[in-house]
Amino acid sequence: MNSTNNFSENSGKGQVYDSGDIAWTLSCTTLVWLMVPGIGFFYSGLARSRSALSLIILCCWSIAVVSIQWFLFGYSLALSDGSKCPFIGGVDRVLLYGLDGPNYDDGGGNRVVPEVLFCIYHSMVAGITPALVVGAVAERGRFLPTLTAQVVFMFIWSTLVYDLVAYWTWGQAGWANKLGALDFAGGTPVHVASGAAAIAYAMQLGEREGRHVLNYKPHNLVQVVLGTSLMWFGWFGFNSGNAMGANARAAMVLLVTNLSASFGGITWALVDYRKNKSFSALSFCFGAVAGLVSVTPASGFIRPASAPVFGIIGAIACRWASGLKHAIRLDDALDVVTVHGVGGLIGTLLTGIFAERGMAAWDGITCIEGGWIDGNWMQVPVQIGHCVAGGVWSFIVTYAILWIMNKIPGLKLRVDTASAKFGLDKGEIGECAYERVPPVPPGGEGSGSDPS
Repeated sequence: MNSTNNFSENSGKGQVYDSGDIAWTLSCTTLVWLMVPGIGFFYSGLARSRSALSLIILCCWSIAVVSIQWFLFGYSLALSDGSKCPFIGGVDRVLLYGLDGPNYDDGGGNRVVPEVLFCIYHSMVAGITPALVVGAVAERGRFLPTLTAQVVFMFIWSTLVYDLVAYWTWGQAGWANKLGALDFAGGTPVHVASGAAAIAYAMQLGEREGRHVLNYKPHNLVQVVLGTSLMWFGWFGFNSGNAMGANARAAMVLLVTNLSASFGGITWALVDYRKNKSFSALSFCFGAVAGLVSVTPASGFIRPASAPVFGIIGAIACRWASGLKHAIRLDDALDVVTVHGVGGLIGTLLTGIFAERGMAAWDGITCIEGGWIDGNWMQVPVQIGHCVAGGVWSFIVTYAILWIMNKIPGLKLRVDTASAKFGLDKGEIGECAYERVPPVPPGGEGSGSDPS
């Protein structure tokens, strides 16, 4: 049975797509979407019960709003090939014009799946990025402006931050791509950018009321574990899908992703064991996510022996940063900055050391100079320049957007003290994750008593 689909009648160039590559990338697309409820449950479990539902629904809003932005012009600005500008893409794919039929390769071997599939896969990646920032508003951010952020702030943020940084990283004419920066699956566009944005959001909102007095603990560790499991599972598609095919490179990406997460989870748990003399489920979850974040930019360029380094160093660095945030009085409520921001930074730098040209060539297409391990020591400063530029740009633009929003009547970012104490679920969205059922009156429901 022929395993390929020939689209020569559409392209005129005899381009052939492998049905296995298409099926694999479709599967990875759905796995990336699964990370959205994973992030939601992870954040919800970490928060207090009275604000649990708002965090889940904000993550769902993120994927919906960015999908619309991607359709309107996001994809064109971020990943279309029509622009020669080093900073932003063109307008040739506005309203996804040109994706109404099977597409073909441009002759350079840069696309092995139809462009429509390339587009929808990356729309999922773009959609989960603003969801990561949601943790910065926990316990004190009003739902109305945050909801507006889903249709205004997140819309603008995706355009001015994610789309631009993604174009710098992966666009054919992007300055970081031309410079040789290596980022396989989104260390800078996704994690460094979201971490920097979370810093700006936390600074604008200020600290939670009584943060240093009250005992803030996760209200539901089962949800945290569930969210971690969904993210870990979805991350296989998040990283491996960038191979754009059912090939040996995709298998290697999946292997090193799992190894880094495993080493990261155990490392963080062991570090905390020295202090608490117990193996914390929360520590393992944070470590696993730190390992996943750290290996993301390098996953398509490293061999299995390098993966433990990313997991161990990533977990230790993120664990250290989680303690540092208290010293600098940054109320990063759900550790967005310390896990995603620091993890993305560490992973991007380590990529400059451990990337290997031989591993990148496993897909039969990619050709890189490699990192320090291949004698290309200049890759490290290139990586530093790329992630610093992405982080600084994200912080400045995010801070400016939020500062302007906070000046608009009715869009004040922070809830008042009474609403914060009452809970964001009931006070801001009128629904609760856990509704209290009133006790049944004496005599039960069949006693003839008036339930009103």
